[in-house]
Amino acid sequence: MTGSLSDTTIHLVKATVPALQEHGLAVTRRMYERMFQNPDIRDLFNQSHHGETGSQPKALAAAVLAYAQNIDNLGALAPAVERIAQKHVGLNILPEHYPHVAEALLGAIKDVLGAAATDEILAAWGEAYWFLAHVLIGRETAIYGSHAAAPGGWKGWRAFRIDGRTRESEIIASFVLRPEDGGRVLRHQPGQYLTFWIDIPGQHPLKRNYSISSAPSEEAYRISVKREPHGIVSNWLHDQVREGQILKVAPPAGEFFLNEESPRPVVLLSGGVGLTPMMSMLETIASQHPNVQVQYVHGTLNGATHAMKEQVRSLAQAHRNITATTFYVEPRPEDRRGQDYDHAGLISVEWLQANTPLGEADFYLCGPRPFLRTFVSGLALAGVRSDRIHYEFFGPADELLAA
Repeated sequence: MTGSLSDTTIHLVKATVPALQEHGLAVTRRMYERMFQNPDIRDLFNQSHHGETGSQPKALAAAVLAYAQNIDNLGALAPAVERIAQKHVGLNILPEHYPHVAEALLGAIKDVLGAAATDEILAAWGEAYWFLAHVLIGRETAIYGSHAAAPGGWKGWRAFRIDGRTRESEIIASFVLRPEDGGRVLRHQPGQYLTFWIDIPGQHPLKRNYSISSAPSEEAYRISVKREPHGIVSNWLHDQVREGQILKVAPPAGEFFLNEESPRPVVLLSGGVGLTPMMSMLETIASQHPNVQVQYVHGTLNGATHAMKEQVRSLAQAHRNITATTFYVEPRPEDRRGQDYDHAGLISVEWLQANTPLGEADFYLCGPRPFLRTFVSGLALAGVRSDRIHYEFFGPADELLAA
């Protein structure tokens, strides 16, 4: 981050840490209530993280607290800032949207903390907010410019046609997307995601992120979507969307992607639908990096939920640098060990210690939060350097001003 905050602001913001520890969730809930009174602002946000799960106010409360606690050590927040900027670009957040957030945040602090939110406290938080906002605006402007200038790139929303769909398992379906204008597409970094603006009759506009599950191409993207029991968009995609359907799509985004410059071995580790960015990485290594040794370790419930099994098997058979191992948590009677899967039960850190080049490899992880909690901390405790543990998670991050 550039520039600096005043000593007075740093002191006053840090003084609010106890209040945020006690009332932070109430502040962020109130902030979103105030902000969503404007439908134009409400429609910028992914409502599944608000109405459907309620997870975003909790994540934002934790992030605001982290900002206050690190206000005198802002370098520690640099990775979170990049993550936020990438998400904002996917959602087409623009500089003119930031004043709405500032007004809602400061108003919420006043509403919740009452007399404790003095004019000095509000002024300090105003300075702290706009300091971070200008950092984000600068980074987002650079990303927008890079996207627009790149071959096949664009800014904002672009119309894509569903050019094919495949049922990958009982709960996962893949969709191939080609631009309606017939032009090229921006080559993504293996591991990145697309953001979608979804119009469903009877619903406010909905935003969703889906990882790209194909190798980079100038012609098309593929996403692979899990049907969630109460997922408005995932069920619509599975049940209603057919070839020819037009969807509005933002350029690829995300800070989680394969480092193609590294010669180190790679371990791809996924749980459930976390396989989607791994497929992009695996296909890329297969086609572009024959000298990079890669182990793909995947866990899923059983054969009914195992997506893209044949694609992974074919890549492993065709490329000597690729090995693949699958764990079924609860194999069905018809699931064949040695053909459909390799091991019964859960992947463990102990298994990874015994079967992967722990001290040499880069680890890429994607899966639900319990999966990541196990392996991000487990691999670190097993001696893997933190800069070689890369991960993507589902749902909102515990980060600042995430949309």
